[in-house]
Amino acid sequence: MDALSNLHQRVSIAALEAPGPTSQQLDNMYRAAVRAPDHGAIQPWRFLNIAGDARQKLGELYLRAMAADQSLSPEQQTKFKNMPLRAPLIIVAIASTKDHPKVPRSEQVIAASCAVQNMLLAAHAQGLGAIWRTGELAYHPVVMEGLGLQEGEEIVGYLYVGTPMRERTAPQPDIDQFVSDWG
Repeated sequence: MDALSNLHQRVSIAALEAPGPTSQQLDNMYRAAVRAPDHGAIQPWRFLNIAGDARQKLGELYLRAMAADQSLSPEQQTKFKNMPLRAPLIIVAIASTKDHPKVPRSEQVIAASCAVQNMLLAAHAQGLGAIWRTGELAYHPVVMEGLGLQEGEEIVGYLYVGTPMRERTAPQPDIDQFVSDWG
């Protein structure tokens, strides 16, 4: 797949199944991630791979976090426990910001987000399906602590990766609705 076709056709795919990416496919995704724009060559990112039984542990962490804030019905408990089972691999993308005299924290978070976008493009180019998710569990202190985040770190997304269960065609929006000339 050429680069422009990849950019024009990439689409989020939520319906994922096994198999997940091979070690070579995952390596390609991480090689793409580290090519993200990075003012100051800070590399303000890190990633956690969650696969196999670790997905159940993540579900338990989600449940613990949500139960700390509210009482949950049995259905809600099942929902939170099963959320990580929607794909064979979840990559937790973490912005790991550092004090820097010329690169503000916001630029570092953007760089980490660009790394995730590169990973989505690399997944698509290799025939994998992927979707970038966040939601309240990306910002919950119990989840952040359970995943070992340190000061200056935040989750920028959960990247669910696997084999698409069905094809999805990229929408083709009218570009003129988003672009205008200034001046």
